[in-house]
Order: sequence, then structure tokens, then C-alpha cells
Amino acid sequence: MDPFLSLLHSFSSSITESELGSLKFLCRDKISKRKLEGVRNGMDLFSLLLEQRAIDEDSVGLLETLLRAIRRLDLVEQLQQFVEEGEANAPDQPDPNEKSFDVIYENIGRDWKRLMRRLGLPEVRIENVEAAHSNNLSEQVFKSLREWQKWKGKNAKVADLIKGLRECYLNLVADKVEQ
Repeated sequence: MDPFLSLLHSFSSSITESELGSLKFLCRDKISKRKLEGVRNGMDLFSLLLEQRAIDEDSVGLLETLLRAIRRLDLVEQLQQFVEEGEANAPDQPDPNEKSFDVIYENIGRDWKRLMRRLGLPEVRIENVEAAHSNNLSEQVFKSLREWQKWKGKNAKVADLIKGLRECYLNLVADKVEQ
């Protein structure tokens, strides 16, 4: 089960009808009036925000702003704890700010899709990254690495990246990551 969706479900259960009305009002610039009319609970609202890509596990700023606006600081605290624990619970995961991601980011170029396929990232996710950043190769590389890390969760290991690079015959990049 996706921990972020579980968190949103928990939030949905604790939001009152009045708070939901306030959240719907605050989301009028993100979601059409017609869609907002169909929102009956927090889960409906969060689903629409997820569809609009206004919120996701790596982008909780809007969600935090909304919760602060309705004065649900208890939920803001839970959200902040979720974000902090998400990073703390993965000590052996490649950190996007650590050297391995930087080396791959700087050296892989147009071979990023081949690497992502070798790492097992679903084709749909690869296409989504490519479509979202169609004019920016560097961003495609970085976002695809983040997407792979998110998809693998705690099983995302630097060793897997090195193995994938070697299987794609990108041995120079793999050597640089190992260093």
C-alpha cells in the first residue's frame, strides 16, 4: 500500500464537512467548478488534486498550504513527519543530492530511457517523464532517476544503478559512480 495514499486517506477521515467546504473553495483555481461540485469527501478532493498533479509524494507544498489555511496544524504536523520519515527511513537509498545521481545526471545523456528500462521502470512512467519535460534532456534524466527511486522505494540501491549502467554498456559512467 502506498504510504502517501494512506496518509491522504487518514486526512480525509479527519476532515469535517465544513473544512471540506473550505478546501473546495481554496482549490477553485486548481480544479474546475463542475468537478468540485462532485466532491463529497476528502478522498474525492485529494484524488482530483493527484490527477491534476497539484500534489504528490514529492510535492506537498500545496497540501501543507491548504491544511494551514483551514487551521489543521495537527495534519500539517503529520504531513511534515511523513516527509521527514520518508527520507530517514531510506538510509541505503541513493539520495538525489548524492554523488551517484549527480554522476549519472551529468554523463548519461540520451541513454537515460535505456537505463530506466533496464532498471525495470514501467514504460508508462518513462513516457510520463519524457512528456512532462519534452524540451529538457537534463530534467528528463533527473526526473527519471527520481521516478525510479520512488517506484522502487526502499529497494532502490546504488548497486542496482551500477548494475543497470553496466548492462547498458555504460561502464565509464558506472566506474564514476563507484568512485
